[in-house]
Amino acid sequence: MNKRTFIKLGSAAAATPLISPMLAWASQEKEKLTNWAGNLQYGTEQLTAASSSEDVQRFVKEHSKFKVLGTRHCFNDIANNSDQFLSLKPQDKVIALDAKTRTVTIEAGMTYGQLAPYLHQNGFALHNLASLPHISVAGACSTGTHGSGEKNGNLATAVSGLEMVLASGETRTISQKDGDTFYGAVIGLGALGVITRITLDLQPTFTMQQWVYENLPLDQLTKNFDEIEAAGYSVSLFTDWRGPRLNEVWIKSRRDAEHKFNAEPEFYGGKLATRNLHPIIELSAENCTEQMGVPGPWYERLPHFRMGFTPSAGKELQSEYFVPRQHAIEAILAVQQLHEVVSPHLLISEIRTIAADNLWMSPCYKQDCVAIHFTWKQDWPAVSKAMPVIERELFPFDVRPHWGKLFTISRDRLKQHYQKLPEFIELCNQFDPKGKFRNAFLNRNIFGS
Repeated sequence: MNKRTFIKLGSAAAATPLISPMLAWASQEKEKLTNWAGNLQYGTEQLTAASSSEDVQRFVKEHSKFKVLGTRHCFNDIANNSDQFLSLKPQDKVIALDAKTRTVTIEAGMTYGQLAPYLHQNGFALHNLASLPHISVAGACSTGTHGSGEKNGNLATAVSGLEMVLASGETRTISQKDGDTFYGAVIGLGALGVITRITLDLQPTFTMQQWVYENLPLDQLTKNFDEIEAAGYSVSLFTDWRGPRLNEVWIKSRRDAEHKFNAEPEFYGGKLATRNLHPIIELSAENCTEQMGVPGPWYERLPHFRMGFTPSAGKELQSEYFVPRQHAIEAILAVQQLHEVVSPHLLISEIRTIAADNLWMSPCYKQDCVAIHFTWKQDWPAVSKAMPVIERELFPFDVRPHWGKLFTISRDRLKQHYQKLPEFIELCNQFDPKGKFRNAFLNRNIFGS
């Protein structure tokens, strides 16, 4: 990704707390709009908050170019533009909970942190959550954001319906009955229209436990990868790549599972932690979800960070790469060999598995994947040099980037790995023939102009 395109770093600048950008549109001082991490300054401060679907329709009809801003957790310019922004933050209510069909319909401004306790109180759950609960449901699904678990699809696989305002101002409802249109629209990258409502499939609520193991030897991972990943409902591997071991293994187990995890003192050479830990071992675990096998509801165990806390000040950069599950060990070892390039600039890496899906623009389209995530120190000059090196090592493994994080992979390579890209472009042209929702990111990575 070209530095001049969007990165404006200030090494001495304080990172913006998670909630402050949400209120920036109301500030009388017209402070600069930035993303959550503060690494991206948006191209305009013109932001309008819409309180209803009618407000959205009116705004769409009146503007020829704009983008929607959600919780601003993307680290690249996927939501950036220099004309206008629309915020749906005021629209954060539950529209309908249908116990018979096990679905919930919500407004597009709602976050997982708002939705999850409501569902639990009413006896329901989502199949998975990301590591942070602070992100908006619509934005997370639109970018293919995910949690972990070899049998769990990304968050967008819970979507069964969308309400969207198209470029014409027309409101359109899309469901699984619409076939290809649905599978192309769910991970829409903000290119199709303004999502105003979203319907999610649910399951009965459940209770979980979480354990952490320290210092699992790398050779044990390479020999027993499948067994380790199958140990829990959701498994996350954390490493700084500095040695032949994993710093931490987080195992999240459902108490109603047929084969519940039995927390022995040792797990493939890793030692059971005797206190709650942060993924970055030096940091306090105060903001992390409860560990040590203490039972709790699904939404208080699936994320790594607690809903009542901002997980960090945001002073970091993030990139993430997906490879097909069959290449997991080769890809992990390829990155391990780059430890001298990666480790000096890294806060922590997380390795997760995600199940295949049928969503056109998903990195997991038709293939189970392993995602290798990098949480970097906020040093763009160093990170911008490290990313292409990692990408080159992962090219032989059909690597795909996370749409909302930093990457430098070219459109030519993306075209090779997204077999439905031509159909997606055709769908975009149908929904938005004049390119109202396009921006530099979409032109660079999708449309090629």
